[in-house]
Amino acid sequence: MVTSTCLHIVRVLVDEGLLRVDESTKRYSLGSGLLSLARSAMQTNPFPAIAQPLLDQIADRWRVTTMAAEIQDIDHMVVVALSRPKVPFRLHVDVGSRFPPLISATGRLVAAFSQYPRVEIEKRFRSLKWDTPPRFEEWKSDVELARSRRFSIDSNHYIAGVTLVAAPVFDSKGRMTHSLTAAGLADQMNDKVVKSLSKDLLRDADELTKLSLA
Repeated sequence: MVTSTCLHIVRVLVDEGLLRVDESTKRYSLGSGLLSLARSAMQTNPFPAIAQPLLDQIADRWRVTTMAAEIQDIDHMVVVALSRPKVPFRLHVDVGSRFPPLISATGRLVAAFSQYPRVEIEKRFRSLKWDTPPRFEEWKSDVELARSRRFSIDSNHYIAGVTLVAAPVFDSKGRMTHSLTAAGLADQMNDKVVKSLSKDLLRDADELTKLSLA
């Protein structure tokens, strides 16, 4: 980009409050105007408001952190709703946090229900950062399992000591648009808990899918 063009754009963003400039160093940083922009975007998106009470119920019942993420493309997903339990364990995530869509439990669902070529999926898988990376062949088996049962589990791979369970939400064209995810300490998430929790997530994800079809 031509320097003068870039400077003109930056000055407009400063005028609108989306950027701010330190006059002593001439360095730019994000401005508070982004908050109102983000708020407007959230208000025009009904999904977070619909998903929030479902996340709250699961968080309270199972004492896990729950979140809803919007799948933007194969490179980006963003958390749009979040519920934290009243327990010492808290997952370090906030509304607006962005992650690679192929990571963790949600990633297996994205790989299972997307139409992206296998070579593209494998390429992005190789670049993911895990605490304990799974082997690609093992991960592919998990993807196939996620496709058949419509929920996915990641235990100790993405975050050591943490188990995540996710279920997909689809639009009217059958495309996965969001995921519902629950996260808890692995030593408290035995097979019985995970099985029951996954049923609750899948039920709520199916309910959100039905609402998108209405």
